[in-house]
Amino acid sequence: MKNSKKILGIFIVSLVVVTGGVLGLVYQKRLNLNLSNNPISSFFARLTKPVVIQNNTVTVVDEESAVISAVTKVSPAVVSVVTQSTSFDPFSGQQSSGTQGIGTGFIVRSDGVILTNKHVVADPNVAYTVVLKDKTSYPVKKVFLDPSNDLAIIKIDATNLPTVELGDSSKLKVGQGVIAIGNALGRFDNTVTKGVVSALGRGITAGSGNPFDQTTENLADVIQTDASMNPGNSGGPLVNLSGQVIGIDSAVSGGAQGIGFALPINSAKPVISSFEATGRIVRPYMGVVYELVTPDLTTFTRLPVGALVRSAVAGSPAEKAGIKPGDVILSISGEKIDENTTLVNAILKHQVGETVPVVIDRSGAKLTLQVTLVEIPAK
Repeated sequence: MKNSKKILGIFIVSLVVVTGGVLGLVYQKRLNLNLSNNPISSFFARLTKPVVIQNNTVTVVDEESAVISAVTKVSPAVVSVVTQSTSFDPFSGQQSSGTQGIGTGFIVRSDGVILTNKHVVADPNVAYTVVLKDKTSYPVKKVFLDPSNDLAIIKIDATNLPTVELGDSSKLKVGQGVIAIGNALGRFDNTVTKGVVSALGRGITAGSGNPFDQTTENLADVIQTDASMNPGNSGGPLVNLSGQVIGIDSAVSGGAQGIGFALPINSAKPVISSFEATGRIVRPYMGVVYELVTPDLTTFTRLPVGALVRSAVAGSPAEKAGIKPGDVILSISGEKIDENTTLVNAILKHQVGETVPVVIDRSGAKLTLQVTLVEIPAK
């Protein structure tokens, strides 16, 4: 008797489930409903898909498809920067030559204009070669270095090359998905890694990675990401899920994993524009040697936050305007100088020949001086 009741109960439950399903399908068909547009179904679907923020528009995307699409779009324009290397075999006593990968770049103009890091191509005594994804190689004809940032333009003789699309790094959000493409370790070209924007507006001191080269460079307002980077990635593109370049991979943290840094692409746009207009990189120049006074230092120095002038270069716009050692530059054209906006970055927002108001603190008194920027002198 108990088994009969149990079987009857299972039969009734099954009948209810099947009947409910059939009625649901009939109801959906009769009302011409689309479950994918159902608010509840749509809500749960959105929970499993990431969001891309572009031009103040929120778009839900399938992450895997978006990554594949972005890589397919960008990678043909990503190049490896290599140089000739010579090795000695102690057993045979013979020398052999070959190429050694040292960095990455990406094509910004179809006639062979390529953007990369300054530290990738900074040696004037080295002959550089660019290798495309299809293994076609071109000798680098000319190198143009940005004197105020870790950026460079290299030129090859080619036409009809694939190019990247530049995005807007000012619209980046922490947590946004990004992709790094580069010549990892100088051996594995077009390596793809993905991660998120970990932080924005970082300030770092970066070295070249060469143990014999002890020079360093202060980089401000950089993008921090956990997209894996390795030596050789330098100069490669950091890409959003729409396939737009939003950064230039520039540095990795030697003391940690999963921490990489990229220069925002907006800082490179004036470099590209300058090159297109003049055939070289033109940057504005004020002419001061300074040290940043942070909020922590104000406690001990009693100085305001800003750029403490150590010296004004003789004959420079700063000296001509009356800036002296000991002055603290507080702002340029109303933009405050602090950890988020360095003096260099503030100057780079202006043009050569432009006269800008500079507010300084001199022994507690505020003064406004007019400084006319000139082109940065060639070294």
